[in-house]
Amino acid sequence: MEPLTTARVDSWTWAVRMFKTRSQATAACRAGHVKVNGERAKSAQTVRIGDEVRVRISGFDRILVVSKIMLKRVSAPVAAECFVDKTPPPPPREEVALLPMRDRGAGRPTKRERREIDRLRAPEPVPPGPDDE
Repeated sequence: MEPLTTARVDSWTWAVRMFKTRSQATAACRAGHVKVNGERAKSAQTVRIGDEVRVRISGFDRILVVSKIMLKRVSAPVAAECFVDKTPPPPPREEVALLPMRDRGAGRPTKRERREIDRLRAPEPVPPGPDDE
């Protein structure tokens, strides 16, 4: 039996455990969350060894280089051997901006709350320099 040279991108991302179900992988391709070699991929697009696959999961891109073609879903240790993960490390917790969130069903903000929200969102004022008069 000869080794596989190509696979559908939705099938491959499901087989290497990027998505829980094949239908989730297909929906991600349809929504434009999967790119192959920088181009938006349809679910039937083929991937080959050496292709770069970018998958957007929960707001962050995972950059994977295909090192082995898989069609069937495999265990996590075997799946990790099928790609090289080139994803940069996530930013430190401090750098991730926290957006103020209102409780669901809390209604419209009061005037005082609106001013506090505006104060939080406003850019920090630049302190006057020695030449400013």
